[in-house]
Amino acid sequence: MKTTQGTASGRNVEIKARARNFETQMQRAARLAEGSVTHLLQEDIFFNVAVGRLKLRKLEDGSAELIQYDRDDSPSPRQSQYLFFRTNDTEGLQEVLAKALGIRAIVRKKRAVYLVGQTRIHLDRVEGLGPFIELEVVLDRGQDVQYGIAVAEDLMLKLEIQKEDLVPTAYVDLVNPGAEHE
Repeated sequence: MKTTQGTASGRNVEIKARARNFETQMQRAARLAEGSVTHLLQEDIFFNVAVGRLKLRKLEDGSAELIQYDRDDSPSPRQSQYLFFRTNDTEGLQEVLAKALGIRAIVRKKRAVYLVGQTRIHLDRVEGLGPFIELEVVLDRGQDVQYGIAVAEDLMLKLEIQKEDLVPTAYVDLVNPGAEHE
């Protein structure tokens, strides 16, 4: 992962689901990605904000990404628009944001990332919550949201993600359900 500083934006179509059979789903993801996988330890510090969600994602190399994103809470595939800023001054940025906004919750996870075309498949073990699977279909500028939904639904079938396993909210809402975002 790059550790250079800078801002970028994007959009994707995503789903989040409880992993019904984590090991089998991991094997399927590995086959789809032809064995390529990246293992990460991530700590996401969520801050109190009036619009969307704001998190500082601390990475293993000491760098961080400040990520602001907007996404409807829905169990079906949905669009997410995001803006992020990479920094190497993780502690300084965290201190400023915590003082200005207050910390809403912290989410820690072990993540395996598989790349299949323009989709990131995440198999997560979330501290205090258990195993989850996420799909993020990264959309190019001209691509329609419906295209991303079709890709997500196809991968849901291939990974045996059932509709009843889908989760409508972010991990932060599951970790800290009493502190709903606006």
